[in-house]
Amino acid sequence: MSFPLLTATAALPAIGAVVTAAVPAAQRTAAKWLALLFSLATLVLAAVVLVRFEPGGSRYQLTESHAWIKDFGVRYELGVDGIGVALLALTALLIPFVILAGWHDADPRTEPTAGSAPVKASRWRPTQGFFALILMTEAMVILSFEATDVFLFYILFEAMLIPMYFLIGGFGDRAHAGTDEHAAAQRSYAAVKFLLYNLAGGLLMLAAVIGLYVVAGSFSLSEIAEARANGSLSMATSTERWLFLGFFFAFAVKAPLWPLHTWLPNAMGEATTPVAVLLTAVVDKVGTFAMLRYCLQLFPEASKWATPVVLALALVSIVYGALLAVGQRDIKRLIAYASISHFGFIILGIFAMTSQGQSGATLYMVNHGISTAALMLVAGFLITRRGSRLIGDYGGVQKVAPVLAGTFLIGGLATLSLPGLAPFVSEFLVLVGAFRAYPVVGIIATVGIVLAALYVLVLYQRTMTGPVTARVDGMADLKVRELVVVVPLIALLIFLGVYPKPLTEIVNPAVKHTMSDVQKKDPQPEVEAAK
Repeated sequence: MSFPLLTATAALPAIGAVVTAAVPAAQRTAAKWLALLFSLATLVLAAVVLVRFEPGGSRYQLTESHAWIKDFGVRYELGVDGIGVALLALTALLIPFVILAGWHDADPRTEPTAGSAPVKASRWRPTQGFFALILMTEAMVILSFEATDVFLFYILFEAMLIPMYFLIGGFGDRAHAGTDEHAAAQRSYAAVKFLLYNLAGGLLMLAAVIGLYVVAGSFSLSEIAEARANGSLSMATSTERWLFLGFFFAFAVKAPLWPLHTWLPNAMGEATTPVAVLLTAVVDKVGTFAMLRYCLQLFPEASKWATPVVLALALVSIVYGALLAVGQRDIKRLIAYASISHFGFIILGIFAMTSQGQSGATLYMVNHGISTAALMLVAGFLITRRGSRLIGDYGGVQKVAPVLAGTFLIGGLATLSLPGLAPFVSEFLVLVGAFRAYPVVGIIATVGIVLAALYVLVLYQRTMTGPVTARVDGMADLKVRELVVVVPLIALLIFLGVYPKPLTEIVNPAVKHTMSDVQKKDPQPEVEAAK
Protein backbone atom coordinates (compact mmCIF):
# COMPACT_ATOMS: atom_id res chain seq x y z
CA MET A 1 0.00 0.00 0.00
CA SER A 2 1.40 3.40 -0.98
CA PHE A 3 1.94 6.06 1.64
CA PRO A 4 -1.31 8.03 2.23
CA LEU A 5 0.24 11.40 1.46
CA LEU A 6 -3.00 13.37 1.32
CA THR A 7 -4.22 11.96 4.62
CA ALA A 8 -0.86 12.74 6.22
CA THR A 9 -0.97 16.34 4.96
CA ALA A 10 -4.31 16.90 6.68
CA ALA A 11 -3.60 14.74 9.74
CA LEU A 12 -0.37 16.50 10.70
CA PRO A 13 -1.94 19.87 11.65
CA ALA A 14 -4.77 18.01 13.42
CA ILE A 15 -2.22 16.14 15.52
CA GLY A 16 -0.42 19.44 16.08
CA ALA A 17 -3.66 20.96 17.36
CA VAL A 18 -4.08 18.21 19.94
CA VAL A 19 -0.44 18.39 21.06
CA THR A 20 -0.50 22.20 21.28
CA ALA A 21 -3.70 22.18 23.31
CA ALA A 22 -2.17 19.70 25.76
CA VAL A 23 0.84 21.88 26.59
CA PRO A 24 0.81 22.94 30.28
CA ALA A 25 -0.77 26.29 30.97
CA ALA A 26 2.46 28.03 31.97
CA GLN A 27 4.34 26.94 28.83
CA ARG A 28 2.87 29.39 26.37
CA THR A 29 6.09 29.87 24.42
CA ALA A 30 6.47 26.12 23.98
CA ALA A 31 2.91 25.96 22.61
CA LYS A 32 3.71 28.65 20.07
CA TRP A 33 6.84 26.91 18.84
CA LEU A 34 5.06 23.57 18.62
CA ALA A 35 2.27 25.11 16.52
CA LEU A 36 4.82 26.76 14.24
CA LEU A 37 6.82 23.54 13.81
CA PHE A 38 3.71 21.53 12.95
CA SER A 39 2.64 24.16 10.42
CA LEU A 40 6.09 24.10 8.80
CA ALA A 41 6.04 20.30 8.67
CA THR A 42 2.64 20.50 6.98
CA LEU A 43 4.11 22.94 4.47
CA VAL A 44 6.86 20.40 3.68
CA LEU A 45 4.26 17.67 3.06
CA ALA A 46 2.25 20.06 0.88
CA ALA A 47 5.40 20.74 -1.13
CA VAL A 48 5.82 16.98 -1.62
CA VAL A 49 2.22 16.76 -2.85
CA LEU A 50 2.91 19.62 -5.26
CA VAL A 51 6.07 17.93 -6.58
CA ARG A 52 4.39 14.54 -7.02
CA PHE A 53 1.38 16.03 -8.79
CA GLU A 54 1.60 15.65 -12.58
CA PRO A 55 -0.32 18.41 -14.41
CA GLY A 56 -0.71 16.29 -17.53
CA GLY A 57 -1.75 13.16 -15.63
CA SER A 58 -5.13 11.83 -14.59
CA ARG A 59 -7.74 14.26 -13.30
CA TYR A 60 -7.54 13.20 -9.64
CA GLN A 61 -4.16 12.08 -8.37
CA LEU A 62 -2.66 10.65 -5.18
CA THR A 63 -6.08 9.10 -4.60
CA GLU A 64 -7.14 7.23 -1.48
CA SER A 65 -10.37 5.28 -1.03
CA HIS A 66 -11.62 3.39 2.01
CA ALA A 67 -15.05 2.29 3.17
CA TRP A 68 -16.35 4.52 5.95
CA ILE A 69 -20.10 4.24 6.61
CA LYS A 70 -21.06 1.26 4.45
CA ASP A 71 -24.78 1.31 5.22
CA PHE A 72 -25.07 4.81 3.72
CA GLY A 73 -22.55 4.41 0.92
CA VAL A 74 -20.17 6.95 2.45
CA ARG A 75 -16.50 6.47 1.66
CA TYR A 76 -13.30 8.16 2.75
CA GLU A 77 -12.16 9.21 -0.71
CA LEU A 78 -9.42 11.71 -1.41
CA GLY A 79 -7.78 13.04 -4.54
CA VAL A 80 -6.45 16.34 -5.87
CA ASP A 81 -6.72 18.00 -9.23
CA GLY A 82 -4.80 21.09 -10.30
CA ILE A 83 -7.24 23.45 -8.61
CA GLY A 84 -7.29 21.53 -5.34
CA VAL A 85 -3.52 21.12 -5.15
CA ALA A 86 -2.97 24.85 -5.77
CA LEU A 87 -5.32 25.80 -2.92
CA LEU A 88 -3.86 23.11 -0.67
CA ALA A 89 -0.42 24.63 -1.21
CA LEU A 90 -1.78 28.13 -0.54
CA THR A 91 -3.29 26.99 2.77
CA ALA A 92 -0.12 25.27 3.94
CA LEU A 93 1.94 28.30 2.90
CA LEU A 94 -0.11 30.90 4.76
CA ILE A 95 -0.60 29.15 8.11
CA PRO A 96 3.02 29.56 9.35
CA PHE A 97 2.76 33.29 8.60
CA VAL A 98 -0.60 33.46 10.39
CA ILE A 99 0.96 31.82 13.46
CA LEU A 100 4.00 34.10 13.42
CA ALA A 101 1.85 37.20 12.97
CA GLY A 102 -0.35 36.19 15.89
CA TRP A 103 2.58 35.29 18.16
CA HIS A 104 1.38 37.59 20.96
CA ASP A 105 -2.31 37.93 20.10
CA ALA A 106 -3.48 35.37 22.64
CA ASP A 107 -1.15 36.34 25.46
CA PRO A 108 -2.95 37.36 28.67
CA ARG A 109 -3.13 41.10 29.16
CA THR A 110 -2.02 40.82 32.76
CA GLU A 111 -0.21 38.09 34.61
CA PRO A 112 -0.95 37.09 38.22
CA THR A 113 1.59 38.81 40.45
CA ALA A 114 3.33 37.49 43.54
CA GLY A 115 1.10 37.63 46.57
CA SER A 116 -2.08 37.99 44.52
CA ALA A 117 -5.02 35.62 44.79
CA PRO A 118 -4.55 32.27 43.03
CA VAL A 119 -5.82 32.13 39.47
CA LYS A 120 -7.45 29.05 38.02
CA ALA A 121 -5.20 27.35 35.48
CA SER A 122 -7.92 27.28 32.84
CA ARG A 123 -7.98 31.06 32.79
CA TRP A 124 -4.36 31.15 31.64
CA ARG A 125 -4.61 28.76 28.72
CA PRO A 126 -5.75 31.08 25.91
CA THR A 127 -2.48 30.77 23.97
CA GLN A 128 -2.65 27.01 23.63
CA GLY A 129 -6.27 27.14 22.53
CA PHE A 130 -5.66 29.93 20.02
CA PHE A 131 -2.94 28.11 18.10
CA ALA A 132 -4.64 24.73 18.42
CA LEU A 133 -7.79 26.15 16.79
CA ILE A 134 -5.73 27.61 13.93
CA LEU A 135 -4.11 24.23 13.26
CA MET A 136 -7.45 22.40 13.44
CA THR A 137 -8.93 24.83 10.92
CA GLU A 138 -5.97 24.21 8.63
CA ALA A 139 -6.51 20.44 8.84
CA MET A 140 -10.18 20.73 7.90
CA VAL A 141 -9.58 23.16 5.04
CA ILE A 142 -6.82 20.98 3.54
CA LEU A 143 -9.00 17.87 3.78
CA SER A 144 -11.90 19.73 2.12
CA PHE A 145 -9.66 20.48 -0.88
CA GLU A 146 -8.77 16.78 -1.05
CA ALA A 147 -12.20 15.18 -0.50
CA THR A 148 -13.86 13.52 -3.49
CA ASP A 149 -16.79 12.07 -1.53
CA VAL A 150 -19.65 14.57 -1.35
CA PHE A 151 -20.73 13.58 2.17
CA LEU A 152 -17.16 13.74 3.49
CA PHE A 153 -16.81 17.21 1.99
CA TYR A 154 -20.07 18.30 3.62
CA ILE A 155 -18.87 17.16 7.05
CA LEU A 156 -15.66 19.17 6.67
CA PHE A 157 -17.51 22.15 5.18
CA GLU A 158 -19.60 22.40 8.35
CA ALA A 159 -17.01 21.27 10.91
CA MET A 160 -14.58 24.08 10.07
CA LEU A 161 -17.16 26.55 11.38
CA ILE A 162 -16.55 25.37 14.95
CA PRO A 163 -12.90 26.43 15.39
CA MET A 164 -13.54 29.62 13.42
CA TYR A 165 -16.46 30.52 15.69
CA PHE A 166 -14.25 30.28 18.78
CA LEU A 167 -11.38 32.12 17.10
CA ILE A 168 -13.65 35.06 16.23
CA GLY A 169 -15.67 35.16 19.43
CA GLY A 170 -13.03 34.14 21.94
CA PHE A 171 -9.93 35.94 20.68
CA GLY A 172 -11.06 39.33 19.47
CA ASP A 173 -9.19 42.35 18.21
CA ARG A 174 -7.67 44.32 21.09
CA ALA A 175 -7.64 47.56 19.09
CA HIS A 176 -11.35 48.04 19.69
CA ALA A 177 -12.92 51.40 20.41
CA GLY A 178 -14.98 51.24 23.59
CA THR A 179 -15.01 49.30 26.84
CA ASP A 180 -14.00 45.67 27.22
CA GLU A 181 -17.66 44.77 27.73
CA HIS A 182 -18.64 46.50 24.49
CA ALA A 183 -15.79 44.80 22.62
CA ALA A 184 -16.84 41.39 23.95
CA ALA A 185 -20.42 42.03 22.87
CA GLN A 186 -19.29 43.01 19.38
CA ARG A 187 -17.10 39.90 19.10
CA SER A 188 -19.96 37.70 20.23
CA TYR A 189 -22.32 39.30 17.72
CA ALA A 190 -19.81 38.83 14.86
CA ALA A 191 -19.13 35.20 15.79
CA VAL A 192 -22.81 34.29 16.10
CA LYS A 193 -23.66 36.03 12.82
CA PHE A 194 -20.84 34.16 11.08
CA LEU A 195 -22.07 30.86 12.49
CA LEU A 196 -25.77 31.38 11.76
CA TYR A 197 -25.25 32.48 8.16
CA ASN A 198 -23.00 29.54 7.38
CA LEU A 199 -25.16 27.02 9.25
CA ALA A 200 -28.20 28.18 7.29
CA GLY A 201 -26.32 27.55 4.06
CA GLY A 202 -25.12 24.22 5.39
CA LEU A 203 -28.64 23.04 6.20
CA LEU A 204 -29.78 23.69 2.65
CA MET A 205 -26.70 21.90 1.37
CA LEU A 206 -27.45 18.90 3.60
CA ALA A 207 -30.90 18.60 2.04
CA ALA A 208 -29.29 18.79 -1.42
CA VAL A 209 -26.64 16.18 -0.48
CA ILE A 210 -29.37 13.77 0.64
CA GLY A 211 -31.33 14.49 -2.54
CA LEU A 212 -28.25 13.80 -4.64
CA TYR A 213 -27.79 10.43 -2.95
CA VAL A 214 -31.44 9.53 -3.57
CA VAL A 215 -31.04 10.35 -7.27
CA ALA A 216 -27.51 9.02 -7.86
CA GLY A 217 -27.25 6.25 -5.27
CA SER A 218 -23.71 7.32 -4.38
CA PHE A 219 -21.75 10.11 -2.73
CA SER A 220 -18.60 9.42 -4.77
CA LEU A 221 -17.77 12.31 -7.07
CA SER A 222 -15.98 10.05 -9.56
CA GLU A 223 -18.83 7.48 -9.65
CA ILE A 224 -21.48 10.15 -10.18
CA ALA A 225 -19.44 11.84 -12.92
CA GLU A 226 -18.84 8.51 -14.66
CA ALA A 227 -22.54 7.61 -14.45
CA ARG A 228 -23.51 10.95 -15.96
CA ALA A 229 -20.93 10.58 -18.72
CA ASN A 230 -22.06 7.09 -19.81
CA GLY A 231 -25.75 7.98 -19.57
CA SER A 232 -26.64 5.58 -16.76
CA LEU A 233 -27.59 8.55 -14.55
CA SER A 234 -29.97 11.22 -15.71
CA MET A 235 -31.66 13.91 -13.65
CA ALA A 236 -34.92 15.65 -14.36
CA THR A 237 -34.33 19.31 -15.17
CA SER A 238 -36.23 20.56 -12.14
CA THR A 239 -34.44 18.09 -9.83
CA GLU A 240 -31.01 19.14 -11.04
CA ARG A 241 -31.86 22.82 -10.61
CA TRP A 242 -33.13 22.39 -7.05
CA LEU A 243 -30.05 20.37 -6.08
CA PHE A 244 -27.79 22.99 -7.68
CA LEU A 245 -29.48 25.76 -5.71
CA GLY A 246 -28.99 23.87 -2.43
CA PHE A 247 -25.26 23.49 -3.07
CA PHE A 248 -24.78 26.96 -4.56
CA PHE A 249 -26.50 28.79 -1.70
CA ALA A 250 -24.13 27.25 0.84
CA PHE A 251 -21.10 28.07 -1.28
CA ALA A 252 -22.31 31.63 -1.94
CA VAL A 253 -22.57 32.25 1.81
CA LYS A 254 -19.05 30.95 2.37
CA ALA A 255 -17.63 32.79 -0.66
CA PRO A 256 -19.18 35.44 0.25
CA LEU A 257 -21.46 36.63 -2.57
CA TRP A 258 -23.86 39.58 -2.35
CA PRO A 259 -26.44 39.63 -0.73
CA LEU A 260 -25.18 36.84 1.57
CA HIS A 261 -22.00 38.71 2.46
CA THR A 262 -22.96 40.78 5.50
CA TRP A 263 -21.31 38.49 8.06
CA LEU A 264 -17.81 39.04 6.64
CA PRO A 265 -17.11 42.71 7.59
CA ASN A 266 -18.24 42.03 11.16
CA ALA A 267 -16.17 38.86 11.45
CA MET A 268 -13.01 40.37 9.95
CA GLY A 269 -13.37 43.57 11.94
CA GLU A 270 -13.78 41.88 15.31
CA ALA A 271 -11.32 39.00 14.84
CA THR A 272 -7.61 39.36 15.45
CA THR A 273 -5.71 40.21 12.28
CA PRO A 274 -4.24 36.70 11.77
CA VAL A 275 -7.70 35.16 12.21
CA ALA A 276 -9.11 37.65 9.70
CA VAL A 277 -6.43 36.47 7.25
CA LEU A 278 -7.26 32.84 8.00
CA LEU A 279 -10.92 33.57 7.30
CA THR A 280 -10.76 35.49 4.04
CA ALA A 281 -7.52 34.14 2.53
CA VAL A 282 -8.08 30.45 3.39
CA VAL A 283 -11.51 29.42 4.70
CA ASP A 284 -13.60 31.47 2.27
CA LYS A 285 -11.77 29.90 -0.68
CA VAL A 286 -13.57 26.64 0.11
CA GLY A 287 -16.77 28.27 -1.19
CA THR A 288 -15.42 29.30 -4.59
CA PHE A 289 -13.43 26.06 -4.93
CA ALA A 290 -16.63 24.08 -4.31
CA MET A 291 -18.46 25.99 -7.04
CA LEU A 292 -15.91 24.69 -9.53
CA ARG A 293 -15.68 21.13 -8.18
CA TYR A 294 -19.28 20.41 -7.21
CA CYS A 295 -21.71 22.85 -8.85
CA LEU A 296 -20.24 22.69 -12.33
CA GLN A 297 -19.25 19.03 -12.27
CA LEU A 298 -22.40 17.58 -10.68
CA PHE A 299 -24.98 19.96 -12.15
CA PRO A 300 -23.68 21.23 -15.52
CA GLU A 301 -27.05 22.04 -17.08
CA ALA A 302 -28.33 23.79 -13.96
CA SER A 303 -25.07 25.76 -13.76
CA LYS A 304 -25.61 27.05 -17.29
CA TRP A 305 -29.26 27.80 -16.48
CA ALA A 306 -28.24 29.88 -13.43
CA THR A 307 -25.36 31.68 -15.14
CA PRO A 308 -27.16 34.99 -15.97
CA VAL A 309 -28.33 35.46 -12.37
CA VAL A 310 -24.97 34.46 -10.88
CA LEU A 311 -23.12 36.86 -13.18
CA ALA A 312 -25.47 39.66 -12.14
CA LEU A 313 -24.85 38.91 -8.45
CA ALA A 314 -21.10 38.80 -9.08
CA LEU A 315 -21.23 42.23 -10.73
CA VAL A 316 -23.16 43.64 -7.79
CA SER A 317 -20.54 42.18 -5.42
CA ILE A 318 -17.72 43.75 -7.43
CA VAL A 319 -19.17 47.24 -7.54
CA TYR A 320 -20.99 47.23 -4.20
CA GLY A 321 -17.99 45.89 -2.26
CA ALA A 322 -15.66 48.43 -3.86
CA LEU A 323 -18.04 51.35 -3.25
CA LEU A 324 -18.41 50.48 0.43
CA ALA A 325 -14.64 50.07 0.74
CA VAL A 326 -14.22 53.65 -0.53
CA GLY A 327 -16.39 55.00 2.28
CA GLN A 328 -14.91 53.04 5.18
CA ARG A 329 -13.22 54.69 8.16
CA ASP A 330 -12.05 51.37 9.66
CA ILE A 331 -8.94 49.82 8.06
CA LYS A 332 -9.97 46.20 8.60
CA ARG A 333 -13.52 46.71 7.39
CA LEU A 334 -12.16 48.44 4.28
CA ILE A 335 -10.10 45.34 3.48
CA ALA A 336 -13.16 43.16 4.20
CA TYR A 337 -15.31 45.03 1.67
CA ALA A 338 -12.45 44.94 -0.83
CA SER A 339 -12.42 41.15 -0.43
CA ILE A 340 -16.15 41.00 -1.20
CA SER A 341 -15.40 42.84 -4.44
CA HIS A 342 -12.55 40.43 -5.23
CA PHE A 343 -14.72 37.38 -4.59
CA GLY A 344 -17.13 38.86 -7.11
CA PHE A 345 -14.34 38.72 -9.70
CA ILE A 346 -13.61 35.08 -8.80
CA ILE A 347 -17.26 34.03 -9.20
CA LEU A 348 -17.49 36.06 -12.41
CA GLY A 349 -14.57 34.09 -13.83
CA ILE A 350 -16.06 30.75 -12.78
CA PHE A 351 -19.48 31.34 -14.34
CA ALA A 352 -18.22 33.07 -17.47
CA MET A 353 -17.47 29.45 -18.42
CA THR A 354 -14.48 30.19 -20.59
CA SER A 355 -11.03 28.69 -20.13
CA GLN A 356 -9.49 32.13 -19.51
CA GLY A 357 -12.17 33.02 -16.98
CA GLN A 358 -11.88 29.82 -14.98
CA SER A 359 -8.07 29.79 -15.08
CA GLY A 360 -8.14 33.42 -13.95
CA ALA A 361 -10.63 32.60 -11.18
CA THR A 362 -8.38 29.84 -9.83
CA LEU A 363 -5.31 32.06 -10.02
CA TYR A 364 -7.36 34.80 -8.35
CA MET A 365 -8.10 32.50 -5.41
CA VAL A 366 -4.38 31.91 -4.89
CA ASN A 367 -3.25 35.47 -5.58
CA HIS A 368 -5.99 37.04 -3.50
CA GLY A 369 -4.94 34.83 -0.60
CA ILE A 370 -1.36 36.05 -0.82
CA SER A 371 -2.12 39.74 -1.45
CA THR A 372 -4.83 39.98 1.22
CA ALA A 373 -2.56 38.23 3.71
CA ALA A 374 0.24 40.70 2.98
CA LEU A 375 -1.96 43.81 3.22
CA MET A 376 -3.98 42.69 6.23
CA LEU A 377 -0.98 41.50 8.24
CA VAL A 378 0.91 44.76 7.69
CA ALA A 379 -2.27 46.64 8.60
CA GLY A 380 -2.42 44.52 11.74
CA PHE A 381 1.13 45.45 12.68
CA LEU A 382 0.19 49.10 12.17
CA ILE A 383 -2.95 48.78 14.29
CA THR A 384 -1.06 47.03 17.08
CA ARG A 385 1.37 49.95 17.35
CA ARG A 386 -1.30 52.64 17.50
CA GLY A 387 -4.11 50.68 19.15
CA SER A 388 -6.72 51.95 16.71
CA ARG A 389 -8.37 50.67 13.54
CA LEU A 390 -9.60 54.12 12.47
CA ILE A 391 -7.94 55.57 9.37
CA GLY A 392 -8.25 59.11 10.76
CA ASP A 393 -5.97 58.28 13.70
CA TYR A 394 -2.95 57.95 11.41
CA GLY A 395 -0.85 60.20 9.20
CA GLY A 396 2.80 60.54 8.24
CA VAL A 397 3.68 56.92 9.07
CA GLN A 398 6.11 56.66 6.16
CA LYS A 399 8.39 59.23 7.83
CA VAL A 400 8.73 57.32 11.11
CA ALA A 401 8.31 53.73 9.87
CA PRO A 402 9.37 53.65 6.20
CA VAL A 403 9.64 49.85 5.92
CA LEU A 404 6.14 49.39 7.33
CA ALA A 405 4.80 52.02 4.92
CA GLY A 406 6.63 50.47 1.97
CA THR A 407 5.31 46.98 2.59
CA PHE A 408 1.83 48.41 3.15
CA LEU A 409 2.08 50.16 -0.23
CA ILE A 410 3.11 46.98 -2.06
CA GLY A 411 0.28 45.04 -0.43
CA GLY A 412 -2.14 47.77 -1.44
CA LEU A 413 -0.87 47.90 -5.02
CA ALA A 414 -1.29 44.14 -5.24
CA THR A 415 -4.86 44.55 -4.01
CA LEU A 416 -5.63 46.96 -6.86
CA SER A 417 -3.97 44.53 -9.30
CA LEU A 418 -1.05 46.65 -10.43
CA PRO A 419 0.72 45.15 -13.49
CA GLY A 420 3.83 43.28 -12.39
CA LEU A 421 2.17 41.88 -9.27
CA ALA A 422 0.41 38.51 -9.10
CA PRO A 423 -3.26 39.62 -8.85
CA PHE A 424 -2.96 41.51 -12.15
CA VAL A 425 -2.55 38.27 -14.09
CA SER A 426 -5.61 36.65 -12.57
CA GLU A 427 -7.83 39.74 -12.84
CA PHE A 428 -6.78 40.25 -16.46
CA LEU A 429 -7.66 36.64 -17.32
CA VAL A 430 -11.04 36.90 -15.58
CA LEU A 431 -11.91 40.06 -17.51
CA VAL A 432 -10.73 38.60 -20.83
CA GLY A 433 -12.75 35.44 -20.21
CA ALA A 434 -15.83 37.39 -19.20
CA PHE A 435 -15.54 39.80 -22.13
CA ARG A 436 -15.25 36.97 -24.67
CA ALA A 437 -18.51 35.39 -23.52
CA TYR A 438 -20.41 38.40 -22.13
CA PRO A 439 -18.92 41.72 -23.37
CA VAL A 440 -21.30 43.94 -21.39
CA VAL A 441 -20.56 42.06 -18.17
CA GLY A 442 -16.82 42.43 -18.77
CA ILE A 443 -17.17 46.17 -19.32
CA ILE A 444 -19.21 46.72 -16.15
CA ALA A 445 -16.74 44.65 -14.11
CA THR A 446 -13.93 47.07 -14.98
CA VAL A 447 -15.61 49.62 -12.72
CA GLY A 448 -14.28 47.55 -9.83
CA ILE A 449 -10.71 48.19 -11.01
CA VAL A 450 -11.20 51.96 -10.95
CA LEU A 451 -12.77 51.88 -7.50
CA ALA A 452 -10.00 49.61 -6.20
CA ALA A 453 -7.40 52.19 -7.18
CA LEU A 454 -9.45 54.81 -5.35
CA TYR A 455 -9.86 53.04 -2.01
CA VAL A 456 -6.29 51.72 -1.89
CA LEU A 457 -4.57 54.99 -2.77
CA VAL A 458 -6.82 57.06 -0.49
CA LEU A 459 -6.11 54.62 2.36
CA TYR A 460 -2.36 54.94 1.80
CA GLN A 461 -2.52 58.72 1.46
CA ARG A 462 -4.48 59.22 4.69
CA THR A 463 -2.43 56.84 6.81
CA MET A 464 1.11 57.00 5.45
CA THR A 465 1.64 60.46 3.93
CA GLY A 466 1.31 64.01 5.20
CA PRO A 467 2.68 65.48 8.42
CA VAL A 468 3.50 63.16 11.29
CA THR A 469 0.65 63.27 13.79
CA ALA A 470 1.35 63.35 17.51
CA ARG A 471 -0.15 59.91 17.94
CA VAL A 472 2.13 58.41 15.30
CA ASP A 473 5.34 60.17 16.31
CA GLY A 474 7.85 57.65 17.65
CA MET A 475 6.13 54.62 16.12
CA ALA A 476 8.54 51.69 15.73
CA ASP A 477 9.26 50.19 12.34
CA LEU A 478 8.76 46.51 11.50
CA LYS A 479 10.67 44.07 13.69
CA VAL A 480 12.49 40.93 12.58
CA ARG A 481 9.53 38.60 13.26
CA GLU A 482 7.23 40.91 11.31
CA LEU A 483 9.66 41.12 8.40
CA VAL A 484 9.85 37.32 8.30
CA VAL A 485 6.07 37.33 7.89
CA VAL A 486 5.76 40.03 5.24
CA VAL A 487 8.85 39.81 3.02
CA PRO A 488 8.22 36.26 1.67
CA LEU A 489 4.64 37.17 0.79
CA ILE A 490 5.75 40.27 -1.10
CA ALA A 491 8.48 38.29 -2.88
CA LEU A 492 5.87 35.74 -3.95
CA LEU A 493 3.55 38.48 -5.22
CA ILE A 494 6.35 39.83 -7.40
CA PHE A 495 7.49 36.40 -8.62
CA LEU A 496 4.02 35.21 -9.64
CA GLY A 497 3.31 38.61 -11.17
CA VAL A 498 6.36 38.34 -13.43
CA TYR A 499 6.35 34.57 -13.98
CA PRO A 500 2.94 32.91 -13.39
CA LYS A 501 3.74 29.89 -15.58
CA PRO A 502 4.38 27.40 -12.72
CA LEU A 503 0.87 28.05 -11.41
CA THR A 504 -0.90 28.16 -14.78
CA GLU A 505 0.66 24.84 -15.82
CA ILE A 506 -0.92 23.18 -12.78
CA VAL A 507 -4.31 24.85 -13.12
CA ASN A 508 -5.01 24.78 -16.87
CA PRO A 509 -5.50 20.99 -17.29
CA ALA A 510 -8.04 20.98 -14.43
CA VAL A 511 -9.88 23.88 -16.07
CA LYS A 512 -10.12 21.87 -19.32
CA HIS A 513 -11.81 19.06 -17.40
CA THR A 514 -14.28 21.52 -15.88
CA MET A 515 -15.06 23.03 -19.27
CA SER A 516 -15.66 19.51 -20.56
CA ASP A 517 -18.05 18.83 -17.65
CA VAL A 518 -20.30 21.72 -18.66
CA GLN A 519 -19.77 21.00 -22.38
CA LYS A 520 -18.63 24.52 -23.10
CA LYS A 521 -16.06 25.73 -25.60
CA ASP A 522 -14.42 29.13 -25.76
CA PRO A 523 -16.24 31.48 -28.13
CA GLN A 524 -14.27 32.10 -31.28
CA PRO A 525 -13.54 35.70 -32.30
CA GLU A 526 -15.51 36.93 -35.26
CA VAL A 527 -13.18 37.73 -38.15
CA GLU A 528 -14.47 39.34 -41.30
CA ALA A 529 -13.54 37.51 -44.44
CA ALA A 530 -11.01 39.28 -46.62
CA LYS A 531 -12.57 40.88 -49.69
